[in-house]
Amino acid sequence: MPQMAPLNWLTLMLFFTMIFFLFNFINYYSFLYSIKSSSKKKINLKFNWKW
Repeated sequence: MPQMAPLNWLTLMLFFTMIFFLFNFINYYSFLYSIKSSSKKKINLKFNWKW
C-alpha cells in the first residue's frame, strides 16, 4: 500500500538515527586514555656564570 509508505520511512529513519547515535555514544564513552606515568628524572643543571 503506497499510503502506508511514509510511516515505514519514518520508522526506518528513526531506526537508523537511533543506531547512529548509539554507535557514536558507544565509541565516545568506550575510549580510554592511556595514563602516562612520568618517570623522567628532573635534571638540575647548575651553571656557574663567570662574568
